[in-house]
Amino acid sequence: MPSTEQKEWRGLVVIPTYNEADNIPRLIPIILQQGPLDVLVVDDGSPDGTSAIVRDFGERDSRVHLIVREKKQGLGTAYVAGFRFAIQRGYDVVFEMDADFSHDPNAIPAFLISIKEADLVIGSRYTNGVRVLNWPINRLLLSYFANVYTRFLIGLPLHDATGGFKCYRRAVLEAIDLDKIRSNGYAFQIEMSYKAWRKGFRLIEIPIIFLDRQSGSSKMSKHIVKEAFFMLWKLRMMSIFRKL
Repeated sequence: MPSTEQKEWRGLVVIPTYNEADNIPRLIPIILQQGPLDVLVVDDGSPDGTSAIVRDFGERDSRVHLIVREKKQGLGTAYVAGFRFAIQRGYDVVFEMDADFSHDPNAIPAFLISIKEADLVIGSRYTNGVRVLNWPINRLLLSYFANVYTRFLIGLPLHDATGGFKCYRRAVLEAIDLDKIRSNGYAFQIEMSYKAWRKGFRLIEIPIIFLDRQSGSSKMSKHIVKEAFFMLWKLRMMSIFRKL
């Protein structure tokens, strides 16, 4: 069971970026105000100068870190790179967070409180009603029913298994074989939460408000949806074979 000992967590917020030059200079200062946190931006060679902006932050503040990858490699691999960085440097807790303000950085303190009683905290768009603003109805329905289908198919007890605003204890990331994580997008979020749950870690959801991005373009694609569908059936088959 997680310890309830009160301590000040040393945290890392991992933010994957691709063409987020409009958002990242506004986001980083707000995050740094939320507690004893560092920021790691994993940039996939953004042509808009995102990495240069982050590098400038890092030269002025040692809490800001940067990994630059030569080309666009996807959300999941960016987070895995960030998780390895966190494990190597001994951070207590590690956040996943989008760069586009769809995840409110002012919600971070609520995660830091909840992680004291859990191993993985998920910011849920579908706890206490539907808490999504400015999404077209077709995308909202796709997301909502994808989560219903996920609970039905693999038994993962989450209302928002595809959400990307999370806080892990380092022990969770150390227990998962990151070398075997190949998924991106929704599939990555499902796979990570499922593996943490299967290993007996305690998952809890806290309600968040999800606001569609105001600047830049969405990374959503048909490939991401298909990948999540096949990932669910992969996890389902793995579960069945374990029982057999």
